[in-house]
Amino acid sequence: MSANVKYTNEPLGDLRVIPDFLPPPQDLVFQDEGVKVTIALSKRSVEFFKGEAQKHHTQYQRMIRRLLDVYAEHHMRSRRTRVSGSHSKLSGKGAA
Repeated sequence: MSANVKYTNEPLGDLRVIPDFLPPPQDLVFQDEGVKVTIALSKRSVEFFKGEAQKHHTQYQRMIRRLLDVYAEHHMRSRRTRVSGSHSKLSGKGAA
């Protein structure tokens, strides 16, 4: 960044103001209801997450929380699919 920038006083052309389309900062904060729990994890797991968190400049607890959220969402989604899938199979049997 030692290169000097040379500014000139030239016309910029046809400019227009763009309305602010970005959400306010308070709308960018991920608000999820948290529940404090006490859990005993294996030393091996905690060391793994601490190492990964350090590599990615984040908190290991946040990584574990996100992993559990993804796991739960995946299984809730598959449960809904199984329930709706079995319902349609039952409907098919009744129609035959």
